[in-house]
Amino acid sequence: MLYSIFAYDVANSLPMRKTARPAHIERLQALADQNRLILAGPNPAIDSADPGEAGFTGSLIVAEFESLEAAQVWANADPYLAAGVYEKVDVKPFKQVFPQAV
Repeated sequence: MLYSIFAYDVANSLPMRKTARPAHIERLQALADQNRLILAGPNPAIDSADPGEAGFTGSLIVAEFESLEAAQVWANADPYLAAGVYEKVDVKPFKQVFPQAV
């Protein structure tokens, strides 16, 4: 089943994001390599694809996991959480309607 992972950044998270990003991306790439990643990306703090020093307010990941518990365990092991980037992470079941999954 699919799960959405909504992560909310602490204030002024950009320096911590930059430090932890390689490990964070490595985990996302592993999901992608297993064809389990639907989408992933950050929420810019301003209305711009490249927010510069304004940074980000959080992230969204939609991926396939065996269960809600497995998705939560995966989310709790995120390098951004360990580095203090995220103040809160919500994991919820997700039903994809559009585009229709093949």
